[in-house]
Amino acid sequence: MRAEGSLRRFWTALTRKKQNEDDGSESKLARVLTLLDLTGLGVGSTLGLGVYVLAGSVAREQAGPAVVVSFLVAAIASAIAALCYAEFAARVPKAGSAYVYSYVSIGEFTAFTIGWNLILEYVIGTSSVARGMSGYIDSLADNKISKAMRDAMPMDVDFLSDYPDFFSFIVVLILAGLLAYGVKESTLMNNIFTGVNLIVIGIVLVAGGINCDPDNWTIDPKDIPPEYNGGAGGFAPFGFAGIMAGAAKCFYGFVGFDCIATTGEEAKNPERNIPLAIVISLIIIFLAYFGISTVLTMALPYYLQDPEAPFPHLFESIEWYAIKWIVSIGAIFALCTSLLGAMFPLPRVLYAMSSDGIIYKKLQTVHPKTQTPVLATLLSGLLAAIMAALFNLQQLIDMMSIGTLLAYTIVAVSVLVLRYQTEELLNSSEISVTIPEVIRQLLNRDRLSEPTKLSSAVVKFSVCIFAAFVCGACGILVPAEDYINGDYPGVIAGLAVLVAVLVGLFIIILMQPTDSIKLTFKVPLVPLLPLISVFFNLYLMFQLDSGTWIRFAVWLAVGYFIYFSYGIRHSIEGERLLTKTELAESKANGIDNTGYDGASDGMDRKNSNQFQGAPTYAVANESM
Repeated sequence: MRAEGSLRRFWTALTRKKQNEDDGSESKLARVLTLLDLTGLGVGSTLGLGVYVLAGSVAREQAGPAVVVSFLVAAIASAIAALCYAEFAARVPKAGSAYVYSYVSIGEFTAFTIGWNLILEYVIGTSSVARGMSGYIDSLADNKISKAMRDAMPMDVDFLSDYPDFFSFIVVLILAGLLAYGVKESTLMNNIFTGVNLIVIGIVLVAGGINCDPDNWTIDPKDIPPEYNGGAGGFAPFGFAGIMAGAAKCFYGFVGFDCIATTGEEAKNPERNIPLAIVISLIIIFLAYFGISTVLTMALPYYLQDPEAPFPHLFESIEWYAIKWIVSIGAIFALCTSLLGAMFPLPRVLYAMSSDGIIYKKLQTVHPKTQTPVLATLLSGLLAAIMAALFNLQQLIDMMSIGTLLAYTIVAVSVLVLRYQTEELLNSSEISVTIPEVIRQLLNRDRLSEPTKLSSAVVKFSVCIFAAFVCGACGILVPAEDYINGDYPGVIAGLAVLVAVLVGLFIIILMQPTDSIKLTFKVPLVPLLPLISVFFNLYLMFQLDSGTWIRFAVWLAVGYFIYFSYGIRHSIEGERLLTKTELAESKANGIDNTGYDGASDGMDRKNSNQFQGAPTYAVANESM
């Protein structure tokens, strides 16, 4: 019985949910971000590496002129994820992004997993942009910098860069200091850089458009020099597989919009401005990527693109040297902006997690003057700087993608969980039903209009089964071109069965009653769009190589060590549950109160103010 009780408490600790009882009105963080600030943040954090580096790389190596389709596929996947983020921003206007959302809807262990993945996303995002900017500057200097560093300090390790990039290291540390100084000063610079970025993109579109030749989208393979890998020529020289592989890479170019959703405690009127800023920024981003990719591949054949710095190469090829340098300076501005946007949400995720007690609480320290989480900002900046100095760009991009896609998947699942249960059911865990009752509920034969424990459980199990079958389908679809050509009829039949099961699960979820709560923004076409988001995200995750999965597993192992050695014992949510119910049970059974729910540290926290000069901050933290 003691072992059973310990296991039950352990499971309760893993699945305990955060109370969504704060409207976001109380916060020590400064509410200074307007709609323009939020839109500029989203555009600035996303338009950068994708425009100035990624487009040329994907066009040459994966998709050819069909890179525009790859960007479209990636944009659709990102747009659906953005809608899910927008609904959560309306529900929970608090710092933490998908971390808080999954904490409210699913449970603490899942929330920690997502929060830890978001830390990975923002650390790697910052590092990769810094590394890309360094490579861009190096290419403008005829690669003299990299050659000198490679000769002076070579690093012959497979999973590390060829040389330490001290330029990236210093740049990241400077921007970390800027963010620590104050959010308003940082966003002002971000808005200026973003404006310069958009002007430069306009120059590229006009100057490149003048030199466009539509014939470059219909190149005959006979006209491709043998020393180049031009595939089959034409618009999609590498086929459907190339387009989808390109989409997986182009998805990196849309990562960053979700940083808007992390600013709930610093945004003015967050329930209105955050969803609106997400939609506006994504529209601007997609139009920029689509136009840039079109101009790039029409003005210069895809097999002649420079994957490191395509636009300087383009304008040098057509001997427009003045435009080359204008674009090069603009690229540096753009990558600085993207670097700032990538780093901006990182300390805020650390702040939210440390405020909940599931990572080290010192990280929640807010400076009384700047009202920013200074320690979290500087430590996260140092980690990102080290990563930028030691790893190459391709490894950083792959690592960032897998953590981001998993976070997006959890956000989509959380939308379904919250939509198909009422607020009263959030903390309901026990349910006792018969098999006939379950069968009747599958198609909602009783025509229920409000969610119940049973209908909510049906949705949760259906979503889990849906995700499992999607993984099976993705395992078949990854080598998509062979199957599309009809070489494996047995595999196609298996896919047909999987699709039929997925459609059946969709119908079961669709029949369940939904919550009637009114929000300023709701995802349309639920459950279709969230389920499509789950499929898109898992499919793109299956595009990543085994080395990326191994590195990701190591990262998770480090995070779980922190959680099980510290977080599970110091969780503020554990303290809340203990004071309400488990304290009485612990006394009755003679069990130590400092078990999995960690009251010892949490109880002390109520009696001590960790931040001098912030007497009301502890109250605000407990509602996070």
